[in-house]
Amino acid sequence: MGGAPRRMTAPAPVHWAYWITAHGFGHASRACAVMEALLRLNPALHFDLFTQVPAWFFADALPAAAFTLHPTQADVGLVQSSPMEENLPATLEKLAAFLPLQADQPAQHLRALGCRAVLCDISPLGLQAAQSARLPSALIENFTWDWIYAGYLERAPQFTAFLPLLDAAFRTASFHIQTEPVCAPSPQARLRALPASRLPRASRAETRRRLGIPEHAPAVLITMGGIPDQFEHLNRLSALPDIYFVIPGAIEQPYEHRGNLILLAHHSDFYHPDLMAACDAAVGKAGYSTIAEVYQNRIPFAFVSRSGFREARPLAEYILSHLPAVEIPEADFRQMRWLDSLPTLLGLPRPAAPVINGADQIAQFLCENLPNQPV
Repeated sequence: MGGAPRRMTAPAPVHWAYWITAHGFGHASRACAVMEALLRLNPALHFDLFTQVPAWFFADALPAAAFTLHPTQADVGLVQSSPMEENLPATLEKLAAFLPLQADQPAQHLRALGCRAVLCDISPLGLQAAQSARLPSALIENFTWDWIYAGYLERAPQFTAFLPLLDAAFRTASFHIQTEPVCAPSPQARLRALPASRLPRASRAETRRRLGIPEHAPAVLITMGGIPDQFEHLNRLSALPDIYFVIPGAIEQPYEHRGNLILLAHHSDFYHPDLMAACDAAVGKAGYSTIAEVYQNRIPFAFVSRSGFREARPLAEYILSHLPAVEIPEADFRQMRWLDSLPTLLGLPRPAAPVINGADQIAQFLCENLPNQPV
């Protein structure tokens, strides 16, 4: 027997659309975790991303050949004045321009791309476009925008006009998936998954070596999530020279090692899940991606809640019941007064690692329920 070896042909790509809100990076982080898990189950999947999240965020997490970015306003979300403060008048103005949803052109785009299914986190326009294109869709959420806006009705009753439009769009999903921490449990949800987290790529030892942190030195990650912030009173951290502090978003240049401070740009050469895995505790805003990564790594968490945001209390209750954690007031965070309790935080016992990542639960469900083979 002889002859030339048979050439293996790559399977035809199966296009799924993914509509992702650009409100912070928590939703995009969850979407990346789900896409990573989906690619492990079916490498033929190709994701057409509809979002205003920058391309580098997905390039950091996914193979370049696995996605195509289509810059699109997927929703309005909340206009932020800072990581801890929302701008309601600006949000209302943008909602008035965005609603009612205009889904005909997005639906034509989905059909032209040959998409076979549509995932949404938490874009109502994506769901409406899927319905118009007659494609199956999945809503993936731990809250929806109508639920968030309803929490502002006393301060801004103008939100009332938009709630039915958003509720109707979210109800068009073929499948409804909720992820912990769930803010408003829904009887329509087909799956309630654990927190969905991106996984680290580098070992703890390798990341520490690159950061310049000694192997056995305690290290704390200070993070405000996907919205840049102004960090003040950093000089107080220098008073604890035996503890290293890693602070993404603290500087404009990529990297600066200042004594026991590791200062990084908002987008640096370090993958955020690697930073989390290299540290012994986290301090910062209780956003979804931070909670999911803390949950995955089982490290202590001193967290700040956004007092005016409706999501804050359900998230805080979940953190305190599932993680080694303490809640700190925003003023204490800003003034670095939480440093007094840092030894206690570092000494909290770490629970066993989760048996499964919520992203894998979601991916398994989607592959069982949505078309994921070439036509």
